[in-house]
Amino acid sequence: MIVSNTVRLSLLPCAVAIFSASLLSGCKEKNVEVHSEVLPVTTVTVRAMDIPADLSYVAKAESSRKVDIFSRISGFLEKRQYTEGGMVQAGDVLFTIDPKPFEVQLKQAEAALESSRAAHLSAQQNLNRIRPLAKIKALSQTDLDNAVAQFNTTEAQVSISKAQVESAKLNLSYCTITSPVTGLVGSALQTDGTYINMSNSHLTTVYTMSPMWIVFSMSENERQKLTQEVQEGRLVLPQDLRFTTQIQIGNGEVLPQEGVVTFQSPNYNPNTGTFEIRSSIENPLGTLKPQQYVRAILKGAYYRNAISVPQVAVQQGAQSHYVWVINKDKRAEYRPVSVGEWVGSNWVITSGLKDGDQVVTSGMLMLGNEVPVTVLSNKDQETKTKDSVNQQ
Repeated sequence: MIVSNTVRLSLLPCAVAIFSASLLSGCKEKNVEVHSEVLPVTTVTVRAMDIPADLSYVAKAESSRKVDIFSRISGFLEKRQYTEGGMVQAGDVLFTIDPKPFEVQLKQAEAALESSRAAHLSAQQNLNRIRPLAKIKALSQTDLDNAVAQFNTTEAQVSISKAQVESAKLNLSYCTITSPVTGLVGSALQTDGTYINMSNSHLTTVYTMSPMWIVFSMSENERQKLTQEVQEGRLVLPQDLRFTTQIQIGNGEVLPQEGVVTFQSPNYNPNTGTFEIRSSIENPLGTLKPQQYVRAILKGAYYRNAISVPQVAVQQGAQSHYVWVINKDKRAEYRPVSVGEWVGSNWVITSGLKDGDQVVTSGMLMLGNEVPVTVLSNKDQETKTKDSVNQQ
């Protein structure tokens, strides 16, 4: 019985070894079977092409001509003549100041002018009488000098009186306050009956609705990045930096009108770390309102001979982004890549891919290096020329 137990114990390691070997053999066969399985994928064949480099910014719409309406005279505000928040045309009456005191001032100035003219006429007649008498020594030179002085004085007084009449007419005309531009008019800052003087002369504001200015800012880092890409020859900017501008409003709608960049501030704002940029765009339907936030999309720049892939094809690894590429043996190949900007639904690839590479766009979750694949469908990217990019 003891010998039998010993035999059994001596056979146990052999059994364990045989069982382990069979397990390893089974696993090995299973692994070979997994890696030999042909996985279905879809791919895209990437092409080097000129790719539009649209630049997108959060922007604010501003009136291209914001006119603050002030009263030029002091007086009682008689009536507001417009609908607050409505559209007014150039020349429409906005406010009226009580004109009665200014009508009286005009009459006084006109009366003073008539008096000055009468005095001047008398001085002229007196000079006409004295001049020939002084010539024959019937009157002294002093009498002639006094007559000439009186004539000049009354002539100057006539000029002063004329200016006073013009001033009184201007003040009377200022009682009717009109809009100098066509646009939306704001609320009235003063109510009817208020006495208007220098301290409360601001009455309202009129905003020109077309064209509108689209104002946004570019950070210093982004500007330096663009400059570097241009210097490296990867990015091409439009001539004279004349970007066209598309405007996207809050609901995602893109306006049919396109603007153009008209101003780039040469001054750096140290408080925000940005440079101000402004586009001008027509706004015939008044869709854009002053102080409205929109998205400005600058068009006209493009990446020269760049490669892009659908975003779904790019995955994030521990060290970098990567894609799966199908090699000439129809096997998957892990490929690290460097990504640039998003263009539509694609990543711009700055390094790691070349023209003609076949990149996996679906079915990549089960892939590994050298795993055989079958390509269910492949899309060959269309090559675009610079002219076709610019037309976009």
